[in-house]
Amino acid sequence: MIHNRLCSFFTALQRSGQACLLLLGLAAPAAAAPPAKPSAYLFVYFTGNDKAEEAIRFALSPDGYHYTALNGNRPVISSAAISQTGGVRDPHILRGADGKTFYMAATDMVSAKGWDSNRGLVLLKSTDLINWTHSAIHFPTRYAGQEMLKRVWAPQTIYDAKAGKYLVYFSLQYDKQPDKIYYAYANKDFTDLEGEPKQLFFSPTNGSCIDGDIVAKGGKYYLFFKTEGQGNGIKVAVSDQLTGGYVLRAPYVQQTTSPVEGAGTFKLNNSDDYILMYDMYTSGKYQFTRTHDLEHFAVVDGEVSMNFHPRHGTVLPITAAEASRLAQRWMTTADVLLTAANPALRKLNTVVDSAAGKVAFLALPGANVQAFDLQLSNPALLVTPSGPQNFAAGPVTYTVGQGAAKRTYKVSVTETHNPALPGYYADPDILYSQKTGKFYLYPTSDGFTSWSGTYFKAFSSPDLVSWQDEGVILDLPKDVSWAKKSAWAPTIIEQKMATGYRYAYYFCAGAKIGVALSDSPTGPFKDSGQPLLDKLPEGVKGGQQIDPAAFRDPKTGKLYLYWGNGYLAGAELNDDLTSLKPGTTRVLTPDQTFREGAYVFFRNGTYYFMWSEDDTRSPNYQVRYGTTNAPLGPITVPASNSVIAKDPAAGIYGTGHNSVIQVPGRDEWYIVYHRFTYPQGIKMGGDAGFHREVCIDKLAFNPDGRIQPVKPTHAGIQPVRVK
Repeated sequence: MIHNRLCSFFTALQRSGQACLLLLGLAAPAAAAPPAKPSAYLFVYFTGNDKAEEAIRFALSPDGYHYTALNGNRPVISSAAISQTGGVRDPHILRGADGKTFYMAATDMVSAKGWDSNRGLVLLKSTDLINWTHSAIHFPTRYAGQEMLKRVWAPQTIYDAKAGKYLVYFSLQYDKQPDKIYYAYANKDFTDLEGEPKQLFFSPTNGSCIDGDIVAKGGKYYLFFKTEGQGNGIKVAVSDQLTGGYVLRAPYVQQTTSPVEGAGTFKLNNSDDYILMYDMYTSGKYQFTRTHDLEHFAVVDGEVSMNFHPRHGTVLPITAAEASRLAQRWMTTADVLLTAANPALRKLNTVVDSAAGKVAFLALPGANVQAFDLQLSNPALLVTPSGPQNFAAGPVTYTVGQGAAKRTYKVSVTETHNPALPGYYADPDILYSQKTGKFYLYPTSDGFTSWSGTYFKAFSSPDLVSWQDEGVILDLPKDVSWAKKSAWAPTIIEQKMATGYRYAYYFCAGAKIGVALSDSPTGPFKDSGQPLLDKLPEGVKGGQQIDPAAFRDPKTGKLYLYWGNGYLAGAELNDDLTSLKPGTTRVLTPDQTFREGAYVFFRNGTYYFMWSEDDTRSPNYQVRYGTTNAPLGPITVPASNSVIAKDPAAGIYGTGHNSVIQVPGRDEWYIVYHRFTYPQGIKMGGDAGFHREVCIDKLAFNPDGRIQPVKPTHAGIQPVRVK
């Protein structure tokens, strides 16, 4: 009895039978360690459509929200070694039923050869996530009767407990038929497929089905897939059996109007919730949503960060030991430091100099750099020091790793006021509102491939430094009937009426110019229902109807609109703000340097015209100016008329498409412009032209009224108060 009570006590205390056996004088058998619970995440992905980007890459996360690329965002497996085409895309990773074997499947494809050029897939297997065996399966070789097969896309794997086998599913397209999702079981070694592929799902809408992703939950199987042809987006079909019987749910589940593909779902560690993520492939980013029931989804993008731009991939929960093994193999010291998650950091603007052992972080306005905690979220390697550090006194030395593998870096954190807005924005127009006593910025929403954004946002500030996101004020797909894409380069004007204030918001959509009205500087704005400008001015042979700029003449109170790419035109606005006064349009192109982005302001009796020279994708994109004594010209161009241009020493390029703001009641002026995203923009080639950021610097004049050249800065300006 005493022995039993002692056994019960130690069992409850230690949750082990060993203490009881020892008290009884018996030898305790070796206890099997319980399986380690996942505590981190592995993101497996590729990065783009160039052959060098069509390769498997890894990233780690401690929480499923903040990801750091391994191996410097370079491939961890050679595509040439594992594939027949030399490229792989759409990698999917699965933990095996034994808990210790891992399976990957990927599309065997080089997209430069054409979207219908691939006929196979790649299977990979590993026991340590580092070393992988592989085999490539070419369907026309493996199966007879494949003459009409056009493509094999996005294979994934799931364990079929009933069959005791791994089921590989993928989309196939034959001849002119839509893509359908098929499956076949893998052999025991995961080197081949057994039997002929069988159809798993075909949409009842007769649309294509690609990028399937199956989640088992509560005795049911949820098949997420992308539809094409009959409406594009991600839908879900549900079944109580793995290999058939899927019933399509009606609604699309993506939480964006942008094109999407590559749905991937994973369960969060220590939670019953799931993340549904998908590739916004024209926007250069992923969207993350959280769900409890796989039916209702909430966007959590604001909580997600990555130091890379993934394309179609998957996330796998992994253990701390597995994360440590991956980090030891592929995580550099700089990678560890880049896991810094303090929300005051401008993560897009971090400068890494691995050769010199330096990392320079820029911080948002108001950051306390005297006691600043980087909040490193590295799941695997020892980092010292930890907690808040005094970066105001200079760089802090961080040590990563232990023993012979440890490395030190000098880390700096500097508060800066440029870029003025976090994230990718361009073509800024600025307004001081007499109604609210605040400043407002109206930019192009940037970061979308080939300038394909579809919405406009507004930002407000009391001091030109602290900016608040006021949200979307005009959404082309929802609010505009005559154009649905290419939301560019807005401008706004405030008009005081007898009944209050009215705001006219001019914008580009589909290479046309429209106008929307509101009684608030933050909307909502109502579109006029038709383009204001959709054809070239008389006598102009080429160019685009884009880049409007609104101007009120303080001498007469008249309102004007200027516009043009390849030419500059201007006209007087009617009092309704939605139409041009007939007979007032003038072509004003100042000289051969004019490209786009006109802006007009008035100072000390002179009208200043500004414009951008060169292409927005060029590092040499810059602002020039001319003057006139009338709002419709002619414009006189000074001999030295550069306003702001690149500063290679500071890493600043592509400074252009500006607006100007005067502090009310003072001869104090500021220029608002965009530049390439710093520091990565100059390395992006043409993509820098749609990865831009908004900045503000001081604008000064000589005594004779000439504009002094502006030096673009990272520091930006100090807060401005309107008295």
